[in-house]
Amino acid sequence: MSSFILLLLFFPLVVPVTKSDDGCTPIRCSKHSPIIRFPFRHQTQQPQRCGYPGFDLNCDHKKDTVLVLPFSVNVVVKEINYTSQTILVHDPENCLPQKLPHLNLSTSSFNFLLDDYLISDSAIFKCSDADKSLYRFIPCLVDPINKYYFVDNHNTRLYPLNSCTKIHDISAVPWSISDKNGFRLEWSEPTCGHCEAQGKRCSLYNSTRLDSIHCIDKQPTTNHHGFGCFLAVIILVAFVHQYIRFRIGRENQIKIEKFLHDYRALKPSRFSYSDITRITHQFHYKLGEGGYGVVYKGKLNNEIDVAVKVLNNSKGNGEEFVNEVSTIGRIHHVNVVRLVGFCADGFQRALVYEFLPNDSLEKIIFQAGSKKISLDWEKLKDIALGIARGIEYLHEGCDQQILHFDIKPQNILLDHNFNPKICDFGLAKLCSKEQSAVTMTAARGTMGYIAPEVLSRTFGRVSYKSDVYSFGMLLLEMVGGRKNEDRNVNNTSPVYFPQWIYNHINAEDNPTWAQIDEEGNSIARKLSMVGLWCIQWCPTDRPSMKAVVQMLEGDNGDLTMPPNPFPATTNSVGAGHYQTEMAIILEDWKKNYCAVKWDLLKTLYDVTRKEYL
Repeated sequence: MSSFILLLLFFPLVVPVTKSDDGCTPIRCSKHSPIIRFPFRHQTQQPQRCGYPGFDLNCDHKKDTVLVLPFSVNVVVKEINYTSQTILVHDPENCLPQKLPHLNLSTSSFNFLLDDYLISDSAIFKCSDADKSLYRFIPCLVDPINKYYFVDNHNTRLYPLNSCTKIHDISAVPWSISDKNGFRLEWSEPTCGHCEAQGKRCSLYNSTRLDSIHCIDKQPTTNHHGFGCFLAVIILVAFVHQYIRFRIGRENQIKIEKFLHDYRALKPSRFSYSDITRITHQFHYKLGEGGYGVVYKGKLNNEIDVAVKVLNNSKGNGEEFVNEVSTIGRIHHVNVVRLVGFCADGFQRALVYEFLPNDSLEKIIFQAGSKKISLDWEKLKDIALGIARGIEYLHEGCDQQILHFDIKPQNILLDHNFNPKICDFGLAKLCSKEQSAVTMTAARGTMGYIAPEVLSRTFGRVSYKSDVYSFGMLLLEMVGGRKNEDRNVNNTSPVYFPQWIYNHINAEDNPTWAQIDEEGNSIARKLSMVGLWCIQWCPTDRPSMKAVVQMLEGDNGDLTMPPNPFPATTNSVGAGHYQTEMAIILEDWKKNYCAVKWDLLKTLYDVTRKEYL
């Protein structure tokens, strides 16, 4: 009996249904919620004639009373004073400043209560300098680099903002609203003072005429016939329903609510194709072009620079598009590019990213001539460490493990401080952290960076170690400043460059280190040794990205020379030699796939790949 009483404490209050002469009996979402009566009405539980247009309310899953303000700004109604015609509302997500740019009361029936607030034009600023004590800090807008402030436009003329960027202009809002999550609104029409004076309530009999407001008695009539049986059935059904929900569905409900809350806060915006045209100024400034589309520079609200990738309408873009949005849309890390929004308008698809002014790592390490940007070895090490931390986050920091499968210099973008950000998740795969291997129907990636096991399962199982291999190739290219594959370079050495690095890393006459100072020499050797650890042919011999980050952060003395991933072989491999030994080598693979002959690996991987001295 005691357990029965305990469960009843969790039940919602069951109020007998009464019937008034107009069917507009006042109701409430819960016993602590305000009463809903004219001019307000419950949008789904009361007829349209019970309320005034623009005064519709709803009950959410927490049994809070919700009012939707223009444009799609949801607030919880805490109090309704029908005498003074004011309401107290609250932001359920506790981040009211984030919603103010979208709040426009000019199209609603409500106004800010002037007696309580000073109305002014304001703005939200993003500042890299944290010392802004004169302005109101907005703690709910989280950013690992910047802080956000709510600023009265009048103050900006008296105290100029340095190291700050204006994010949004906000017109005619109460100044004190910035550090609160609630505020009061008032309405002037309709007025029911004459009905209240008569001890009656208002009702809109004809919803097509806004002036046909009638006064009716407050006390509704109740139909008592069969009420006892009806109430008993309601209590029994409520008990069974709540028992099942409380005992079985509670944990799942918590997970769903958390997901919906996180998704509302973090999901990228959706744009129409006309928005994309406006943002890019009719596709005026092209940044680059690739196999999947063209990238243009654009602006949001004429202030924030963005990069817009407009996808081609070729086969495969559907999967590429969905993959990119679903994967990067849930990632928030300083070394992963941020997806601002996307466009899926008919056959038109586009992805809108934050704009990074220093282009890709490929332009930095491979560009020749007067336009080449020269970075010191310390900065190159910082870039390598940032990339490693970004990949580590993808592998271990998300709810699901994210395998990129296309780590290469072209997919590493650099911001204004040359901090790296990983981009292009079109080939990525999501998998459980407990999943030790990934199933793929076809190889994916870019030749020269693809791990051996992605091309042939003979070398091992595809896993997060495939990204480690690609990162190792990227590190060696940063050291050599040359691509590991370039079909346009003539007079090159037949020796594979990573193999050449391994053979000369400790040589005193190594021309790679010859003209580098002592500090740069140390960094170049560290990047080379970490890269050689990462490109071990057997996936189990490669370190995890967490271990790679520790290697890059530690001292050179902590690094040991990796095993030689390039067994000795002849300098040339002929097609006939490949065909005659294939059967024997396949058997060797089955016995020990990490001890394959280097000449076959080169043939399988593409013999035309070049190596440079």
